[in-house]
Formats: sequence, structure tokens, C-alpha cells
Amino acid sequence: MIAFSPTRLAAALALVTTAFGASAQTEVTAVLAGHAALSTFTTVEAPKAAGPFFETAGKFNAANRQRTEVLNSIEGVTFVGDPKHPRKSGGTLPIKGQSVQGFSGIVSLGNAEFLALTDNGFGSKLNSQDALLMVHNVKADWANGEVTRLKTTFLQDPDRKVPFAIQNEATAERFLTGIDFDPESIQIVGDEWWIGDEFGPYVLRVTPQGKVLGVIETVVGGKAYRSPDHYMNGRLPNYPGDASFEARRSGGFEPMAKSLDGKTLYPMFEWPLWDAATKAQESRNGKPYTRILELDAASKTYSTRQWKYAFEETGNIAADFQMLSMTTGLVIERDDMTEGSGNVCKDEPRTDCFTRPAKFKRIYKIDFAQTDADGFVKKVAFIDLTKIANPQRVAKRGPNEETFVLPHLGPEGLTVVDAKHIVVVNDNNFPYSSGRTLGKPDDNELTLLNIQALIDAK
Repeated sequence: MIAFSPTRLAAALALVTTAFGASAQTEVTAVLAGHAALSTFTTVEAPKAAGPFFETAGKFNAANRQRTEVLNSIEGVTFVGDPKHPRKSGGTLPIKGQSVQGFSGIVSLGNAEFLALTDNGFGSKLNSQDALLMVHNVKADWANGEVTRLKTTFLQDPDRKVPFAIQNEATAERFLTGIDFDPESIQIVGDEWWIGDEFGPYVLRVTPQGKVLGVIETVVGGKAYRSPDHYMNGRLPNYPGDASFEARRSGGFEPMAKSLDGKTLYPMFEWPLWDAATKAQESRNGKPYTRILELDAASKTYSTRQWKYAFEETGNIAADFQMLSMTTGLVIERDDMTEGSGNVCKDEPRTDCFTRPAKFKRIYKIDFAQTDADGFVKKVAFIDLTKIANPQRVAKRGPNEETFVLPHLGPEGLTVVDAKHIVVVNDNNFPYSSGRTLGKPDDNELTLLNIQALIDAK
């Protein structure tokens, strides 16, 4: 083990730039400042009013999608690597209770407390019918590396604000489920929670008690942006080319930032939109890009302004987006097909090692004030989440060495904690991700990073 050297690190950082001339992006290093986790096996009891159907979850995850009532009878697997040779993750379904897992969005509340948003359940509409939608109040203890769930709020629509039929239509409380929405990002706006959804895509307004106040459609300058899961697209096309949507399935508002004054939201598509003219994903000079929209909180309507964010590689996605200042922000850009570190082997049909270890997992600083003529925001610099400096040896999961790795398939959410720190959270996709330890399902890790170098980058 080599001792950490600030001098050697500074010298290395001075040399780390890409070789693209004027458009070069500087790589800087984040420093691990804290690390804590909530066990992947954490569950919460569903509200009694939800009924016996929700006393267990994961009943529709068999390969044939047929209902399975026997607890722990379905083995969780991860398909990262060779899809024909999936690795066992160590997790099983169905489970008793509701799974407190899949954190897709996070908001700092101060004092190491956070709002953490659970994903739609188990990854799709079809397998998440018995997964209730939840927001959790959690607290990180950086000293002992543990995260405590303080409270869980279940989302519900008793006033029928949702404009389509939901899973629990015939109940009074109308608890929302993973077949209704796919919540991926969350912001506090006044005394409301605003939640970005992938299915519509929509933005949901809910009270801190979980009651839906409204569902905002994505209409920009009179044009509606919809995915195949939008309720107006409740059918498959008659022919492969007969499609009336622009956003990819599960490609809606994964990220959603909020301006520092709280007046504006910036929903961002996870994937590139579909270009009907070229019959391909939107791209420029061979690089795909996605779009950032502008939503006014007071009027609850979109302006006509949009920005473009260019991905570094085809297949990359935008996982989260938060503002640093009125003109700069942070975007998680990652691949969607690698996980693991340490026990690495060649990319071949094997299940005893990580055949496709974590590769492209970055956080970019972007600058709206330096947008080009085509509407592309400038990517100023980035940190690599697979190369985090750990001089104080504060890692609580995985090797506690000079370089710390976030090896998960999905670093999925980030929140600004203070002037130089952020917290990054992974979506552990229970029981379908196993990137930290081979054969063990990933925990929900909260990683506190000092990103002073990224903040200072120009």
C-alpha cells in the first residue's frame, strides 16, 4: 500500500486533461470525507390501509412474470457482463414487507439527515405492481458507517389528482405503486415535494405527508414530450414505425435540479430523445445528447428555453443533476453496463468475477453561462467515482485503501451538503445489482465527498 501524498496528487492532477484542444475537460479528484450504508435487506411494513396484497413485495419477478407467492423463492441475478451467464446477486424475492431500497434521489436536510427517494420497485411496470412508492427520512452516522431510517412516507392520491387509472383505484387512500410512476428525482419546493418521473415523464407535486397535489405534464412551447409509458400512449404501435413518443421507455426525468432561489426546476431527460427525421437518437458530430428543460415553480409551466448536454460515449446516461450556483451545476454521467472492482477478470462467460468492472462513472461540472450557439452547456471538469482519494481511510464498505471506488452499476443521486461537500447515493436495484461484493446484493451507500477541486475548476 502506497502512502497518500498531496504533492504527488497535485502533480498528477496538473497533467490530467483530455487531448481535445480548446474543448478539453480537466479531471480533478474528489476526496472521501464520509461513508455510510443502509442494509439492502432493510424493509418497512406497508400501511394497514393498503391491504394484504402489499404485505409482501416482489411477487412478479419470476422469469415468466407469473405471480409467485413463496417467499425467497426467486433468486436475484445481475446481467452485467454476459446476459447469457448472469451472476447470482445473493438476494431473493418475494420478501415480507416493502423493500427500502433503490435510492434514486436524495435531498440534504442538514445535520447529516436526508430525504431519500425509493425507485419504482424492481425496475419496470410489470414487476413492480406490489411495490409501494416511498420517501424516507434517513440519518447518516459517518463515524460508524451506518444509515438509520427515521421515517417513511408512502405516496398516495386520495383526491384523485392523477389523471389516469392507478393500481389502487378502488381504494380510499389510493396508495401509489411502481406500476403507476417511476420516481427518480426529488426537490423541496416551498412546502411541497416535487418528484421527477420517468414513465410520463411527469413532475409530481406532493405534500410532506405524501398526498399528491398535482401532476405536471411535459409540454414545452405547445409540444408534448412523452414516453411509451405515458397514459396517452397506452398501447403498442400498430407497426414498428408507428410511434407517437419522443422519450425512451425508462428515459424520462431521472435528474431534476432546482435553482438556488427555489423558483425554477430543471428536469433533464435520462437518455437522448428520439429524432423522427433521422430515425435515431439525437446527436451532434456522432455524440448523443440529452435535453435540460426549464419549469417555473410559481406557474407550474415550462418555458420555451432548453439546453443540450452532450454525452461522452454512446450508451451513457444522465443519472442526477443539482445546481451549485445560479449558472453552474453537477451532472452524474455514467454508463449503464458495468459494475464491480477488485475481483476482475476478462470479459468472457464467467460468473466468479467481475467481467465488466465499473468504468464510466463521473460527475461533471457544467456551466450554463458558457452555452454555445447550438445550446450545448459547457462541461468544465469532472471527478471519476472509480478513483476517489481516501487519505483518511474512512471507507466503511469495500477496501479502505488510498484510492476508493464506487463500483455500483448506478451511482444514481447526489445532493449538495455545504460549500465543498456532496453526498452521492447508489440505486442498489435490489436484488439485481452486486457490484461492491461478488455474490452479495449491494447496500444503499451514502458517500460524502469533498469536491473543492471541482467547485474551483474553471
